[in-house]
Amino acid sequence: MGVNLTPIIKKQMLTLKDLAGKSLAIDANNALHQFLSITRMADGSPFTDGQGNVTSHLIGLLFRSTRLISEFAVRPIYVFDGEPPALKRREIEKRRAVRAKAESEMAEALRRGDLHTAFSKAVMTGRLTREMIDDAKRLLHLLGIPYVQAPSEAEAQAAHMASHGHVWAANSQDYDSILFGTPRLIRYVTIQGKEYLPSKGKARPLKPELIELEDLLASLGVSREQIVDIAILIGTDFNEGVRGIGPKTALKLIREHGSIENLPDNTRSRVSEDFRKVREVFLNPQVTLDFSTRFGPLREKELCDFLCLQKSFSRNRVELAVERMRKSNTQSILLQWTERN
Repeated sequence: MGVNLTPIIKKQMLTLKDLAGKSLAIDANNALHQFLSITRMADGSPFTDGQGNVTSHLIGLLFRSTRLISEFAVRPIYVFDGEPPALKRREIEKRRAVRAKAESEMAEALRRGDLHTAFSKAVMTGRLTREMIDDAKRLLHLLGIPYVQAPSEAEAQAAHMASHGHVWAANSQDYDSILFGTPRLIRYVTIQGKEYLPSKGKARPLKPELIELEDLLASLGVSREQIVDIAILIGTDFNEGVRGIGPKTALKLIREHGSIENLPDNTRSRVSEDFRKVREVFLNPQVTLDFSTRFGPLREKELCDFLCLQKSFSRNRVELAVERMRKSNTQSILLQWTERN
């Protein structure tokens, strides 16, 4: 879920056309969960292949990626999560509980014949398995789109790639890449420009948002270390926040006192005992230097065999995606990107 920095975030609204020629390190697990959430049938059931294996994530990955490349000249590079830090165990268990509750409520809604409620619960039930991730990596390989396996948090790896000039920005719906030090974060890089809100049972319009770390820190009057402390007070995937302290209050406290260590005792005593470990996760994350951002060849026959024969995709839809990648202007762009890196 990430940390809620929305009330204090300084952002710039963009369009997909503004991202033409830009390379993005995309939080792959975040994107795949989005596809699992929104790519569903009317009753909330995910799409599957002939053997009952879920393919919703592959549908989303195929069509968003090929359209970003062919129609908007965006260069996607996907970054996959590795082993989560031990501090994330609490958050993982919480997410499992939310999924289990949603699954139960979805089943009950289906028994009642309430498809609207069933769909609103279904979007919270997606489970991303190792096999699904492996299939996503295979799809990217066959499309020639690079991906990176992070040793730990994908957002940390994406931030590292952006801060060292390997990509223009990190891309995720969450703000954690900011805490990991990305100079730029792009949120909401979607084709449909909508996000489904399960709690309201409807979608809201979305536009890409650009957050620049240097501008954000200047507008808030804090350092990167201090915005990490602000996040710790609010609550992150690695610690519980302090009850009653939201983004604006946390900002005020850190501006006044400089750091968590200097907070008044009645506040300091309520901060997670692990706050220094959480700081370390954000300020000195595990990353790998063993990666490439080079595009590879489009493997058309293997792609069609994988999607059509193994995953029950419509041949017409796959050929449409192939045609997008085949376009001469796209191939020229890919060649330029490859030569540049």
